[in-house]
Amino acid sequence: MTPVDLHCHSTVSDGLLPPREVVRLAAGRGCRLLALTDHDELGGLADAADEAAQHGVRFVNGVEVSVSWGKHTLHIVGLGFDAANETLREGLAGVRAGRDARAVAMSESLARAGIPDVLEGARRHADNPEIISRAHFARHLVERGLAKDVKSVFKKYLVRGKPGFVEHEWARLHDAIAWIRGAGGVAVLAHPARYEIGNETMRVLLTEFRRLGGEGIEVVSGVHGVHEVARFGRLAQEFGLLASSGTDYHATGEGARDPGLNPDLPLGCEPVWSRWLEAA
Repeated sequence: MTPVDLHCHSTVSDGLLPPREVVRLAAGRGCRLLALTDHDELGGLADAADEAAQHGVRFVNGVEVSVSWGKHTLHIVGLGFDAANETLREGLAGVRAGRDARAVAMSESLARAGIPDVLEGARRHADNPEIISRAHFARHLVERGLAKDVKSVFKKYLVRGKPGFVEHEWARLHDAIAWIRGAGGVAVLAHPARYEIGNETMRVLLTEFRRLGGEGIEVVSGVHGVHEVARFGRLAQEFGLLASSGTDYHATGEGARDPGLNPDLPLGCEPVWSRWLEAA
């Protein structure tokens, strides 16, 4: 097991624990290197870094940027950047600005399907009013008894072809990578197995991602099984990408693992975190 987690979320976006509690949970599991990667938001980094220092955990600034690529929504994790960089901060503010309009449209879509008054319920689950996400809608729908758990919500609602899904334009791929690199960070393609992309399209994506300056790919993820880990380990080596590892933790019981330890990377992969552990 690897004591590294470079993908987790707090109440600053759509997690259920405040940043300090996420760090404490990861530290209690033996994590040595941690990144907080809230969606399109840097507001939890200072608290997380302070808490990590108190527990002897090496902390890396992180963010998960929402990206539109053709008809697909992707997530790009930025790691190790300067959180004070104005271009990055302005870019993320622009991405956040579109979230409220999307939330209104999602609520209207659910109302047309016979599920009224969802928006206010979703807002009650969001500590950060600038980040209203599908997870907040999902938790409210579970609360109303419309599904047994968050995973079930995403099978019945909120995804393409289901009530509550709304097309939305996020950041462009080249912009997200440029913001991260311009702030001194590393751009990583998050949880690639989650995208409904065939093998050939995945190769097109990785080629473009690499050409634009992307440097890493999440080989180990809370949503990756053994076969996906092996597949993306091979692709990381083929495309010359650094391999990352993260639980994508949002809440205990909502994902595969709590923050902290992850399975080892496949042999031959170069870890994206080598530079930070060496610096420590």
